[in-house]
Amino acid sequence: MVTPPARRIMRIAIGSVIVGLAVLALKAVAWQLTGSLALMSDALESLVNVATALAVIVALRVARRPADDNHPYGHHKAEFFSAVLEGVLIVIAALFILREAYAGFLSPRALDAPLMGLAINAGASLINGVWAMILIRNGRRHRSPALVADGRHLMTDVVSSVGVLIGVALAFATGWWWLDPAMAVLVALNILWSGWVVIKGSLSGLMDEAVSDEEMATIRRVIAQAASDDAALEAHDLRTRHAGQVTFIDFHLVMPGETTVEAAHDLCDRIEAALMEALPDARVTIHVEPEHKAKHSGIVVLS
Repeated sequence: MVTPPARRIMRIAIGSVIVGLAVLALKAVAWQLTGSLALMSDALESLVNVATALAVIVALRVARRPADDNHPYGHHKAEFFSAVLEGVLIVIAALFILREAYAGFLSPRALDAPLMGLAINAGASLINGVWAMILIRNGRRHRSPALVADGRHLMTDVVSSVGVLIGVALAFATGWWWLDPAMAVLVALNILWSGWVVIKGSLSGLMDEAVSDEEMATIRRVIAQAASDDAALEAHDLRTRHAGQVTFIDFHLVMPGETTVEAAHDLCDRIEAALMEALPDARVTIHVEPEHKAKHSGIVVLS
């Protein structure tokens, strides 16, 4: 069953393709009007945006598949592969831009219709900026690394586009046409950096990195509060990892030896429900242990 958040994430991902195509068309027109290498680099980055937005849709469709015999923990990590692909495509685009910029340095040329091209490119950048904020906000709200990565990439695109606009305007005002390929080089370097950031962030999820300190503090607090009125003694060996929208949590819960199986099970159900209320996409595993297993250090004290 597809949950409402999953449907909303998919709609946003489809919206990214539509917005990306519109921005690509505008930037391609600006490039064709001017013949600017800097505007060409901006258009090429938008082409990467469209390709990666399509990759996000594929990843989201795979990630929401239910667990099966071959993937008992689900398919949530598919989103991280999408983000890694995005980073790789960014790097390829940057290398292509550097090659074209080198040719531009060897034979700089005056630009055609620069004012019209700059105006069109500025409008496309404004669209990108608004959509980037929408992606980042909704990606964080729905815990989707693919949407967040796409939004951050678009935001770096906006920053580089502003630089391109300034550089091309200076080239037109001064007649220093070498500024055009110079701006293309700066765009390429900015793209390379953003690609590294995207890949690095995705690898943390693929490597089963723990949740943030803030989320860990929330998990500890929820466990302590949920078990405070029961006979639980402590929780230790708390471990977490994240995969897309899902947070996996497991820990050992120490109970008095005389606790019945039914009582221990009921307490685990209450703790699990409390964790899922705080983190809606949590997957919780609790291992119950007798009191002689207590470690009395580095633990969450519950009573």
